[in-house]
Amino acid sequence: MTTYKRPTVTEAEIQAVLSATYREKWNDGVQRKIDADIEKNRKADGLFRLPQDAAGRPVRVEQVSSDFIYGAHIFNYNQLGDPESNRRYRELYGELFNSATIAFYWKTLEPVEGHPRFETSYCDTEAFWNQCKDPKSQPHWRRPSTDMVVEFCRSKGIRLHGHTLVWGNNTWQYPDWLINKIPFDYLAKAKLERGVYGRLPGGYAGEPFQDMTAEEMADALPTFTDQLHSIFFRHVSEILLRYGTKISSWDVVNESATDFEHGVMVPGSRLCKSWYGPMPGDYTYRFFKIAESLLPASSKLNINDYNLSPAYNAQVKDLIERGCKVDIVGTQMHLFNPQECKDIADGKDSHLDPDRVWSLYERLGQTNRPIHLSEITITSPGEGLQGEIIQAAILRNMYRIWFSLKPMMGITWWNVVDDCGAPGEPSISGIFKRNMEPKLAYFAMKDLICKEWRTNLTVEADSDGQIGFRGFRGDYRLSWTTADGVEQSKTVHLS
Repeated sequence: MTTYKRPTVTEAEIQAVLSATYREKWNDGVQRKIDADIEKNRKADGLFRLPQDAAGRPVRVEQVSSDFIYGAHIFNYNQLGDPESNRRYRELYGELFNSATIAFYWKTLEPVEGHPRFETSYCDTEAFWNQCKDPKSQPHWRRPSTDMVVEFCRSKGIRLHGHTLVWGNNTWQYPDWLINKIPFDYLAKAKLERGVYGRLPGGYAGEPFQDMTAEEMADALPTFTDQLHSIFFRHVSEILLRYGTKISSWDVVNESATDFEHGVMVPGSRLCKSWYGPMPGDYTYRFFKIAESLLPASSKLNINDYNLSPAYNAQVKDLIERGCKVDIVGTQMHLFNPQECKDIADGKDSHLDPDRVWSLYERLGQTNRPIHLSEITITSPGEGLQGEIIQAAILRNMYRIWFSLKPMMGITWWNVVDDCGAPGEPSISGIFKRNMEPKLAYFAMKDLICKEWRTNLTVEADSDGQIGFRGFRGDYRLSWTTADGVEQSKTVHLS
C-alpha cells in the first residue's frame, strides 16, 4: 500500500479550532464508555488448539481480516484522470476498505430501455477517462459499468454491496424513458412541474387524481400500471440473476420510509401514490419478496434510509411481520453543509452529540436487526488545515461511537475523493484531495481501521499446544517456529 507522509499537526492547532464545548461533549468519561463498549461489543475470546509441535512455543497472532464492515462506495473506479491517482484509489479497496458499494442506479445503468450498461465499453475504460477534459459532464460520471467493478472487487476478495434496486427518485434512479410512458393526457392535466425529485411533486396537489385512492388511480391508468409492474420486475430480476451469486448484500429498497410514514404503502394495491410519483403498489414489500425469491439464502437483504424517525422502526417491523426477509437495516448520515461541521466544532447542539447518537441507535436497535451505517459524509469546512482538523476530529469521534454500538455491523464512507460527489454535494467531503493526496481524515480513519481495531500479539502455547486470546472478530494467522526451526502457521476465525 502506498505510504503517505503524515503532516505534523500540533495540539495548539487542534485546540484552536475545536471549542471547549465540543471537547467537553466528548470528554474522558464519554471516551471511556466508548472504549468499554468497543471491548464488550466488538471483541471475543478465542481458544485454539495447535499441533503438538507448537507446545510451549511463542505463537504470533496476526489479524488478517475483520468481520466488521469498513466500506466505501467505488463510484469513481478508473475515473480520476491519471494512472497514479487511479492506482492509489484502487489499492484502498482491500487495504483500507474491506467492502465496496457498487452503483446500480437505474437511470444511468439503463439509459436506453432494454440496453443496460453491464458490460464494459471504451467509455468506461481508464483510457477514456484519462483523456476526458470535463469528466463531470459525462452522463456516466460516478457510474462505472458494473461487470468490471464486480470482477475487480472479487479479485481483491472484497465484500460487495449493491446500491440500489428500487428507489423512486427521478434525479438519480427512475429512468426518463419510464416517466415518458405515463400517458400524455395525464401529464397535461396534472400540469407536471419537474422539481428536485422529478415528476409528480409530493401530495399530487392540483392534479386530477389528488382525491382518488391508489386503486382508483390504477383504474384510471390501467396500461401504465401494468407496464410499471412488468418493467420494474424485469429490471430487478435482470440484475439479481446476473449478480446474485457475486454480491453479498443489496439495498433492495432505498428511502421509502417517508411513503410508509404518509400511509401510501397500501397492502395489495396495484399503484402507490408515492411522494416521488407513481410507483408499483406496496413496492417495498413487493420487491423484498421478489429479491428473496431470486437470491441465494446467504444474500443479505437491506432496507436503507435517511428518515430515521420512529416511522422507520415501524416500517421495518411491518415488513418483518408480513414475512419479508429484512436482514440488515441501513442508516445514512450526510453532513453536506460545511457550516454544519463548523457548528459542531464550535460546540453547537447537534444530532451527532453522544447522548443523541446513543438514544437514536438504541431505538433503531429495537428492530432486532444488524445496522449498516451505509452512507457517510463529513465535510471539511474549508480547504485549509483548520477544515481538515475539524473533519478528522468529527470522523474519529463518530467512527468510534458508531463502532462501539452493539447492533452496528458496518460503516461505509461515501465520497472518498474531493470534487467527486454528485451535483449539489460538497466538493471537500473526501478523505483525499482531488489529486489523491491524503487529508487528515484519511490518517484518522486508517489509524482506527488498521491499527486500533486490529489485534496483533504474541502468546505462548501451553503444553498441549493450546492458546487463548481476546481480539477483534475476524480471521487470524497463527504462526510459530518449531523446536527444529521450521516455520508453521494456521488460519482460524474468531467469532
